[in-house]
Amino acid sequence: MRARAVLILIACLGLAACSGNRDGGGIDVIDVSGPLDGRALDFMADSIHRAADDGQVLALLQLDSPAVLDGGGFDRLTAILEDPPLPVATWIGPAPAVAFGGAGLIAQAVEHRAIAPGSEWGITNPVVLGESRAPIIGPDEAAPAAALASTDLEPTVRQYLQHLDGQMFATADGPLEVRTLIAFEGGVTLKPVTFLKPGVVDRFFRLAVLPEAAFFFLVVGLTLIVFEHYALGPGFAAGVGGVSVLLGGWGLATLPLRWWGLGLAILGWVLFTWAHQRGGSVTLAVLGTAAFLAGGTHLVDGAGQIDPRWWLILPSVLAVLFFYLLAMPTVQRARLSTMTMGRESLIGMIGKATSDFAPDGVVEVAGARWRATAHREAGLVAGAPVSVTGVDGLYLEVAPAEPRET
Repeated sequence: MRARAVLILIACLGLAACSGNRDGGGIDVIDVSGPLDGRALDFMADSIHRAADDGQVLALLQLDSPAVLDGGGFDRLTAILEDPPLPVATWIGPAPAVAFGGAGLIAQAVEHRAIAPGSEWGITNPVVLGESRAPIIGPDEAAPAAALASTDLEPTVRQYLQHLDGQMFATADGPLEVRTLIAFEGGVTLKPVTFLKPGVVDRFFRLAVLPEAAFFFLVVGLTLIVFEHYALGPGFAAGVGGVSVLLGGWGLATLPLRWWGLGLAILGWVLFTWAHQRGGSVTLAVLGTAAFLAGGTHLVDGAGQIDPRWWLILPSVLAVLFFYLLAMPTVQRARLSTMTMGRESLIGMIGKATSDFAPDGVVEVAGARWRATAHREAGLVAGAPVSVTGVDGLYLEVAPAEPRET
């Protein structure tokens, strides 16, 4: 009997929920912040259609976007906003939010739009970064949306939704009056509001759609891969480095990349690696720092919308410099200086050079890699057989050796 009562209660609740969706529905707030790449624009467009299919009374685009990065997604979304399947409004907020470039056009593509005090609506050109489109007519500097007579100032999204009650909206099915409030004994309240954000996969890839983030993931990934090579780790660092390089590559493929800036950043990585191989060369480290910083600050052509900021690039450069000059030698020394494989026991062993010597390099002896030094006249190159003749601090002293007979 009790089980039957529970089943009847569940059925009644399900019918009530279904009838609630059919009788006006609720409100979807589609919240996307950051540069609008293709994934973000598709999410916004798909969410509008999904809100219409679910019987929602209103879809609100909540914007905080400095630029649009994908022309195809932008055209698809603006076409939907011109003839929407349900009432759609836009709100730039919360402060300090921005709507630059194509994001500003998205904000004003609907009848009802608002902006939070302290937010900015401006820097309208280019519309899509990396694409040659007709410029928007008007001032190109950031201007407060209060200057636009048809734009409301609304500090919060819930206040804006309350003020939209009773407003008329143009839709594909003709004009519709929107009711965002529900009356009850003693007052009114908002209809159910659902806040929508991109899924986990989209948010994962969108981690790198800012220039500083793309640079960070790229240089950290390359550094971890080098660390794995020299420190002979179990592969964890290389795995993390590979994921970081993937994210950095995704960001650079999405952003309007300057190839010469990328070249400088890679040059900085090469110089840092060379400095480490040479035993911590200060000259190479300084040159690598300069190349890294110049490449990072000029990595993307942001057109005033998402230009790389040097004070956010600098911490990544300093972190990589610290890792190469201090962390990597320390870890390598600790890993290769074990009681079970002391350096003195290697004297007399035969190995091979894994890099050119000038006069320092890297050798492989007894299945492990070691930093080594040789006379300049030795002329050791990668692949040459070597014999360990002594130990000098952190370095093995090696000399050319005859290859072993097999």
